[in-house]
Amino acid sequence: MEHGSPGSPTAPSPAPSGALRGRIGRLVAEVAKFGAVGGAGVLVNLLVFNFVRHVSDLPVVRASVIATIVAIVFNYLGFRYFTYRDREKGHRTREMSLFLLFSVVGLVIENGVLYTATYGFGWDTPLQSNIFKFLGIGLGTLFRFWSYRTWVFRALPSSGAAERSAAERGRATALHPQPSARAARPAGATGLGASRRP
Repeated sequence: MEHGSPGSPTAPSPAPSGALRGRIGRLVAEVAKFGAVGGAGVLVNLLVFNFVRHVSDLPVVRASVIATIVAIVFNYLGFRYFTYRDREKGHRTREMSLFLLFSVVGLVIENGVLYTATYGFGWDTPLQSNIFKFLGIGLGTLFRFWSYRTWVFRALPSSGAAERSAAERGRATALHPQPSARAARPAGATGLGASRRP
């Protein structure tokens, strides 16, 4: 049987490599924008942390929690209006509630590292506190990146994805057409002929 003959099955075409490159490119751009906002947030976090420690007698972990809260507010504005400005903007109350929830988890991760270093091992010099504060920020940031992009700032379906889905449905219909009511009738058995039978 020739390859172009009617009735021969058509093999599904492989996904274009350009789609994979586009997806990787979008992820790289997202990581870069997240990193820009997150890097600025780290700077805000550390500056507020050291400022509070310098001007007050608060314990180190309390000073860190205050700095983390300031950075959370800064990060939300940066993520919503820069990194994820093209994401779904409906249900703002839900978005802010989830952001707060995951930010609190990140706060516990970040300050848990500092707490363990300070009160578990006695590493509480200014240099040691900044090192473990920075380490905690890094671990908390990994969690925040996953949770924010997955649950908080949800992606809208792209027009390209919708078009591909419609094209795939059309291709499936062409390969496997549904039998029509006319084709399902026996040959010659029209409605007119059936009505003339005695």
